[in-house]
Amino acid sequence: MKKAIFLAAFAALAFAACNGEDRDMDKPAITTEGITASPSECDSYERGDTIRFCYRMTDNMELGNFNIEVHGNHDHHTHSTSDIECEHEGEEEHHDAENPWVFNQDYQIPDGLHDYTAHVDIAIPTHVDPGDYHFMIRLTDKAGWQEIRSVAIELE
Repeated sequence: MKKAIFLAAFAALAFAACNGEDRDMDKPAITTEGITASPSECDSYERGDTIRFCYRMTDNMELGNFNIEVHGNHDHHTHSTSDIECEHEGEEEHHDAENPWVFNQDYQIPDGLHDYTAHVDIAIPTHVDPGDYHFMIRLTDKAGWQEIRSVAIELE
């Protein structure tokens, strides 16, 4: 009899664990809601300036971390996260960069949060090529779901 009760309890526990109610099945969100986001599409910066990054990040259960990557867009490729086409004065045709800016940094979000506004100051090196760049934000929640946002910027 004890064995039957144990098996029934084990089966109920296993069923509860598999029903998905406590599992995070939704990806997080990178949003501009309620804040003044930066950088914005088509923002222009001088080499040697600072990008004051500010974006709001949300998740239905718990946030994990985010990554900021900046890379050259001198070949005018796309990441398809925005429909906006930036037009800059004196825009050049596709070309190879000699000294492109490459930035890639991970940031941890404090444990237990499902809403977080990130602020990071990012210094732009003076010795990098001017031109078009992608500012990529990758947000990952504790369950491993990821959201990506790409913002087109220009360095002068």
